[in-house]
Amino acid sequence: MRLDEQNNPFVLTEFITLPSTVSSSKASQAGGMIGMCSASVTTLIILPIKSPRSRNSIRCCSPTTSSSAIGHDDQSRGSLPRFYSRNLPTSKGSVVRVQDDEFWHMAKVLRLGLNARVELFNGSGGLIEGCIRKIDRNGLDVVAVKDLIVISPKKAQWHVFAAFGALKGGRADWLVEKCTELGASSVTPILTQRSSMFSNNKMDRLQRVILAATKQCQRTHKMILYPPLQFCDLVSKIAESKVSLFASAGATPVITVLSSLGVETGGIFIVGPEGDFTNEETETLINGGALPIGLGPCRLRVETAAVTLLSALELWSDHCNS
Repeated sequence: MRLDEQNNPFVLTEFITLPSTVSSSKASQAGGMIGMCSASVTTLIILPIKSPRSRNSIRCCSPTTSSSAIGHDDQSRGSLPRFYSRNLPTSKGSVVRVQDDEFWHMAKVLRLGLNARVELFNGSGGLIEGCIRKIDRNGLDVVAVKDLIVISPKKAQWHVFAAFGALKGGRADWLVEKCTELGASSVTPILTQRSSMFSNNKMDRLQRVILAATKQCQRTHKMILYPPLQFCDLVSKIAESKVSLFASAGATPVITVLSSLGVETGGIFIVGPEGDFTNEETETLINGGALPIGLGPCRLRVETAAVTLLSALELWSDHCNS
């Protein structure tokens, strides 16, 4: 048993010889820990691995060893990669065809091959574990290795209404991405006097952002992006909801308002545009039954206010239902 400079054990098992013109620094870029001698350079390549006894123990391997042979069979993060499929097999042994964007992601980006294990979800609570059985030019077939699982939606359903049509530079993408990750049930753009436009092209892009975020955060129920809603139609949504909140500068702090409401299983919250709601719009919201809430002493951007409020509501719902 030998020790390196940090007193970590290693075994000398694999050597390669490099030309004498190769510098020590360049050789270190090719391998890891380097040993050199005389005119030619003898290189020992050592890669760190996890060990039950020590995190600092190491394993030696050939420079030609593929990455798949060095601990990547667990799909990188210890869980199976998840992909969207509108249709799912209902029982073990059934087959589903994956095409278009998800096929491209699986076969071309991640380069998953035959017999690779994956998860498929339909965005409505359905989830199956499967195995890639066939790959061709137009798609791939996944065979279910377990029966379909249907997961119920969470009890607290929070719906976001935000005037973010005027946001630029990826800020709208960020808003819907974080709302997806934080568990919002839906996001609806609202059209106000200070935010009266919303591009249809933006809707298409945001749908793709939502799908990517849904897969990343392991949600089984896809967040819904509704078409833009005129402010005048928002009052009816307030009337239909048990709890309706809207962000307002200088209002009662959100925690104080939530404490007075007690245990609730969700509702809607509203965030105004850059420059906030007009006085007339604020009066309309209050008269319709929405409660103004404060989010601190600082002026927040639309996307910051939405994420801050949603985070507080989700944490409060978890606390009340625990």
